[in-house]
Amino acid sequence: MSTPNGFPQHSRVCLTRSMEGGAVQDLQAKKAGKAAKKEAGGDGAPPKIGTPISETLKLLPEELKANMKIKSITPRPPRKPRLERAASLDEKSWRKWRRFRTSQESLTDPNETSSSNGSLQEASPSPPTRGRASPCNPCCQQDSLHSSPDALEASPGGKSRGGASDLGKRASEISSAFGGLLRGKGFAGGKPRLSQIMPARPLPPMELNVASHSLRTANRIDADCLDYRHYSQHKFGRVSSSLSDSRLQGNGTLYDNCSTDSMKSTFSVLTPIRAKDVRSRSYLEGSLLASGALMGAEELSRYFPNRSMGIFVATWNMQGQKELPANLDDFLLPTDPDFAQDMYVIGVQEGCPDRREWEIRLQETLGPHYVLLHSAAHGVLYMSVFIRRDLIWFCSEVEYATVTTRIVSQIKTKGALGISFTFFGTSFLFITSHFTSGDSKVNERKLDYNKTIQALTLPKNVPDTNPYRSSSSDVTTRFDEVFWFGDFNFRLNKDRETVDSILNQNPDTDVSKLLVYDQLTSEMSRGSIFKGFQEADIHFRPSYKFDIGKDSYDTTSKQRTPSYTDRVVFRSRYKDDIQAVKYSSCPVIKTSDHRPVFALFRVKVRPGRDNIPLAAGLFDRDLYLIGIRRRATRELLKRREQKDQRSSSICSIS
Repeated sequence: MSTPNGFPQHSRVCLTRSMEGGAVQDLQAKKAGKAAKKEAGGDGAPPKIGTPISETLKLLPEELKANMKIKSITPRPPRKPRLERAASLDEKSWRKWRRFRTSQESLTDPNETSSSNGSLQEASPSPPTRGRASPCNPCCQQDSLHSSPDALEASPGGKSRGGASDLGKRASEISSAFGGLLRGKGFAGGKPRLSQIMPARPLPPMELNVASHSLRTANRIDADCLDYRHYSQHKFGRVSSSLSDSRLQGNGTLYDNCSTDSMKSTFSVLTPIRAKDVRSRSYLEGSLLASGALMGAEELSRYFPNRSMGIFVATWNMQGQKELPANLDDFLLPTDPDFAQDMYVIGVQEGCPDRREWEIRLQETLGPHYVLLHSAAHGVLYMSVFIRRDLIWFCSEVEYATVTTRIVSQIKTKGALGISFTFFGTSFLFITSHFTSGDSKVNERKLDYNKTIQALTLPKNVPDTNPYRSSSSDVTTRFDEVFWFGDFNFRLNKDRETVDSILNQNPDTDVSKLLVYDQLTSEMSRGSIFKGFQEADIHFRPSYKFDIGKDSYDTTSKQRTPSYTDRVVFRSRYKDDIQAVKYSSCPVIKTSDHRPVFALFRVKVRPGRDNIPLAAGLFDRDLYLIGIRRRATRELLKRREQKDQRSSSICSIS
């Protein structure tokens, strides 16, 4: 739509910042047009698009030249255009467009040195403007988009209109350029259409961050554990898909994709719970796959995405010694692998007189991340089950039973102790035993085994997860995962001299020649004991019998043959549910004639139902507090000793 003078209504724009009102009035435009015609000869021919800027300026009246701030076009870094306002545009749309441009500039160029029109270059061309307008030169139009505001005011490029003054053409060209840019490219359909923003440079690599390789909750870990991703992929065949928020990363808090949803909550990093789920009376009630079930698949996947947990199983014959090792770190927390396990089960034969002190030492070593789920004793047979404090809610009631194999003895030194419970939907049975001793008493040891599997009355109240595969005559068939460990007292059928020569000739890890004479290996191959059980490969020296406090085997007059008396075996209802990760001994603990033996396992866990007797977070609170207090006190004493040593050091000059 045009005015009587041939100017479009939207051609009223601000030519300079010094002109008041932000626009050129129609009367001034007419006078300027007549003056320009007189100076140009009156022919009224419009200047060519390629006319230099100096020739164009000659067409303008002197009074306008004085008021206009004309700058020569010189190459310089582009900057954001600063326009006062366009009279033909809605003010809200203009501000909205500016906000979009500013946001895109901050994304593409943080230093604000690049062009702000990059996102508009690929937009569709603007629709043709009404009136007698001819298409402008694309090169000139592109230059007009990339030039600064001052240069744009003086630029001759744009759309030309026949029958109008040169000044009118200049104003029309500027108005058409910005009008086409804003209406056609920036606000087509009332909404901005911006091209995809691509980063100016490759994004930096994402930092590695995870939590425990099995417990997928938000945890704070040390910076030296950030290589877990490579370790877990190599060791356990699992790659973490963790993503970190920069704010959490700055605080040292790590979380993975399982806890990403928890960031929706503004109160904590815990997974948010919908109110309608809590209102439902079927929430957390007995369904295997129900949403929100405590033992269900959803909760299991949140803590164990690959449904595999780590278990530490250890056995140690303490020989009834009152003295406990000064440090249990090498025993419970071996340096390989780098990460602690989810569950710790420790069985002791001929335990120390003060059982409570032993459990406190275990709690002190494992620290505040673990709680004592249950402990039991049968004479001098002890068993303690520690679990990560995050997991105590997913355990059933813990049950235990005992069997005595030596009835004539007043002190129960020989027998078995079993502890069972269900974790999510997987049932566990842990048995520690002390079989009959003696080099030639193999049959007696087999009788101890048979009596144990028949007389151990488990489970009691907790239902069997698969009763169709259970046997009333064998307790090990009534559980999904069974771990049996202890001092089985099986010996090497070889004389002392031959065994010593083999140990001296072969390195510590090559003991295959010794295992040829192992009684337990031979009996298991025949199927006469531990039916259905397996044992990991042995790569450590015999754990019995040492001189106390030394690394030498028995030097007394009895000259007992070194043997693998302390063992850990396992069985499962389902194939490949249990995978042995490590099987070794702890040679640094020398307070007994036996060396502790331990094994690390990866165990598959299945979802379960909530209609079983639950432990409901029950653990030994008093033991936890005593152990943590001792741990803190020990650390304070250590720091004080280090401080005293530094303050008491004397510099001597010789």
